Amino acid sequence: MPAIHDIDRGKQRNALAMSTVAFTTCFAVWTIFAIIGVSIRRELGLSETQFGLLVGTPILTGSLIRVVLGIWTDRYGGRLVFTATMLAAAVATFLLSYATTYPQMLAAALGVGIAGGSFAVGVAYVSRWYPAGKQGTALGIFGAGNVGSAVTKFLAPFVMVAFGWQMVAQVWAAALVVMAAIFWFSTTDDPVQAERRRTGVRPKSAWLELEPLKNVQVWRFAIYYFFVFGAFVALALWLPQYLINVYGLDIKTAGMIAAFFSVPASLFRAYGGHLSDVYGARRVLYWTFLVGIAATFVLSYPPTDYVVQGLNGPIAFHMEMGLVGFTVAVFVLGFFMALGKAAVYKHIPVYYPAHVGSVGGLVGMIGGLGGFLLPILFGVLLDLTGLWTSCFMALFLLVSGALVWMHVSIRQMEREAGGAVLARLPQLPEMQGLPEPVATPRASGAVLTDWRPEDPEFWTKTGRAIARRNLWLSIPALLLSFAIWQVWSVVVAKLPLVGFTFTTDQLFWLAALPGISGATLRIFYSFMVPIFGGRLWTTLTTWSLIIPALGIGYAVQNPDTPYVVLLILALLCGFGGGNFSSSMANISFFFPKAEKGNALALNAGLGNLGVSVVQFVVPLAITAGVFGWMGGDPAMVKGQPPLWLQNAGFVFVPFIALSAFASWFGMNDIADAKASFAEQAVIFRRAHNWIMCWLYTGTFGSFIGYSAGFPLLAKALFPDVNALQFAFLGPLVGALSRSGSGWLADRHGGARVTIWAFVLMMIGVSGVLWFIGIREQPGAFWGFFASFLLLFFASGVGNASTFQMIPAIMTREMERLMPEAGPDTRRKQAEKESAAITGFTAAIAAFGAFFIPKGYGTSIALTGGPEAALWAFLIFYVSCLVLTWAVYTRKGGLLHDIERARRGASSRPAAAE
Repeated sequence: MPAIHDIDRGKQRNALAMSTVAFTTCFAVWTIFAIIGVSIRRELGLSETQFGLLVGTPILTGSLIRVVLGIWTDRYGGRLVFTATMLAAAVATFLLSYATTYPQMLAAALGVGIAGGSFAVGVAYVSRWYPAGKQGTALGIFGAGNVGSAVTKFLAPFVMVAFGWQMVAQVWAAALVVMAAIFWFSTTDDPVQAERRRTGVRPKSAWLELEPLKNVQVWRFAIYYFFVFGAFVALALWLPQYLINVYGLDIKTAGMIAAFFSVPASLFRAYGGHLSDVYGARRVLYWTFLVGIAATFVLSYPPTDYVVQGLNGPIAFHMEMGLVGFTVAVFVLGFFMALGKAAVYKHIPVYYPAHVGSVGGLVGMIGGLGGFLLPILFGVLLDLTGLWTSCFMALFLLVSGALVWMHVSIRQMEREAGGAVLARLPQLPEMQGLPEPVATPRASGAVLTDWRPEDPEFWTKTGRAIARRNLWLSIPALLLSFAIWQVWSVVVAKLPLVGFTFTTDQLFWLAALPGISGATLRIFYSFMVPIFGGRLWTTLTTWSLIIPALGIGYAVQNPDTPYVVLLILALLCGFGGGNFSSSMANISFFFPKAEKGNALALNAGLGNLGVSVVQFVVPLAITAGVFGWMGGDPAMVKGQPPLWLQNAGFVFVPFIALSAFASWFGMNDIADAKASFAEQAVIFRRAHNWIMCWLYTGTFGSFIGYSAGFPLLAKALFPDVNALQFAFLGPLVGALSRSGSGWLADRHGGARVTIWAFVLMMIGVSGVLWFIGIREQPGAFWGFFASFLLLFFASGVGNASTFQMIPAIMTREMERLMPEAGPDTRRKQAEKESAAITGFTAAIAAFGAFFIPKGYGTSIALTGGPEAALWAFLIFYVSCLVLTWAVYTRKGGLLHDIERARRGASSRPAAAE
């Protein structure tokens, strides 16, 4: 980057001014539903939950997209990304005016949210124009674009009353297009991007941009921003209806008064940047949180009647905050939120100057998620308590937690800094003049800086105990992940009993969506451990399971819960499915080659038992009120005992919390556990990678897909049989057969065992088809169930045998691909590619959790029965068998000579899922 004094001051000021105006326009669009949502709600007759979801959807999109936009800005420059962001948001906003149904509104709202991602773009773009001493002020001025929320509140009510809410959307979309054109033609590339263009230097990898996100400090900043910005957005959306319902105001007056919160919370952000530059961001944050605690405490006090027994009888008086007092209080709260927003972003370019886009994007994303989650929480609290002030009670707890965390962290840093100085001082004055003590830094016990598992002495004395502790903490976390991933396979079968009126196809969608989201997340989770560290990533991903667990627990209690909410919760259950890839990658770093296969088999095999656990535990947990009044009331089912279906989610919450705490306090990071994505990407050029994806989808894809779809399929075909009490046996058989059949592949060869596994699976599917055809006859269910047990058994055997094939294949391939390399070089390359192929095939095969349940649902919807889907699965198994024979086991096949020449030899199988 050129020196700051070489930057053209005119271009610098112009970049800041245009970015601020552009962000103001984007923010006005981002919060458009705060006004037009009131009219849409009336037109469509939306419930509180539906309205909260509609208002929060743009906030969700704008939050999640910030990390990506921040990285793109670091790589391609803010001028291009800012312009493209505004144009994309303009298209979605214009299309919103043509939406007529609730699903169409939600789809358009997702696109409108792109406007909110502009913040991450602007932060990265503006910060590159200013030195560190002025970045606080510059970013504060830019952040004052939050005033766009007030612009919407001032102007949108008048346009909406005169022309309708559709015109508001069209005018705001036109403003975005005009602003995009002005911004493009009036600004230039930032100094860093201009220097890159001049020198031809390419930006660094996007994966390296994510490197700082492993620091807990970044996530602490994100929590601060969750309050100062997330709560600001949430209140900006919530206050108009709060004022209408609590104080009986009309929409125009409510919008004007709500602006008394939005304006100071936006414009004074520039002043907050100045104060942060002069007095320090830490001091500004202290004042922000202290005033925030006082303001939210006062605002959270509900209208209350008191009766005091006085000397002359009872004295009654009433306490309630009037409109004037409320307006003053939210003004003060907004003012200090503005200061806090600037203070948080003052930290980022100082601590992470080379990663402003990615770090700023993450902090902005978490803050933006507050704008999505908090309005939903406000609606839930209102429904549960009946108190409008409950929203401020929640904010009081949030800001109190942020202050405590900040203060504890600062005190810890001060003690560490002071301790280093004190350690160098002599203990007694008489020791003056003696040699200075040497201060050696104390290594954190959580980070293993010396890790040599292949050294026998180190492994025996130190390594084995540490590795086993990490393994036994990883297993329950992975088991819970599989349980949450597959919880819908049990819940959907009970939804009709508690009053939900969904079609069979809709129910199969709910069972299938966790599969597709979990499989997709696996691809990304595979690369997270080297970036964040196994300890932090395992803790975060385990905590993430609480979101769908609690969400399911609350959603299933009300049969009026919109279907789209259940779809979102089903997608969030994919967090559990994604955890497998990162868990296996983490454990693989701890063990030597001689024990790696067994460790990974234990981690994966016992983790797979989570599928069986959920299908065994949930049917029992939903029959009793194990959480008392905290768990909510049961659903009364005609002719059956009451059901606490919410326990299907709640029952896992305490175990998730225990596992997350255990992971954080008991697991370790390995300092040199780094892996290059570019080095592993070579597998995408290997034909055997794609062949093994096909075969492993036939084995593990079948296991996880049948686990997800069997309970609902059995309920649909045999409604008189309580299939849920037997459902857990299938996954249990599959998990145990996988753990106990590895020796077959070792002795006879993985490809040969795989062929017989597919033969058994073909027999199993044929049996299922046969017994479905005679399902009206006595005993048909037990034949149907036995055929599925055979499928689970064969898929478990095939899971182990297919993974045993991968290292054998790549060892043979290295002889062809690297003929001139030495044996040691070929062995290392084979191990590296085998590990990458193992992870990638696991991700692809997991899509079976989506395709099999969805195949059932589609087949039933189109033909009236699941037979078409089962015939398709049978044909797929035939293709797998033929492919295995043609490529690997026939005479002349890749593994033919190896598997016959080494029969009886022991070659440890690769990791199992």
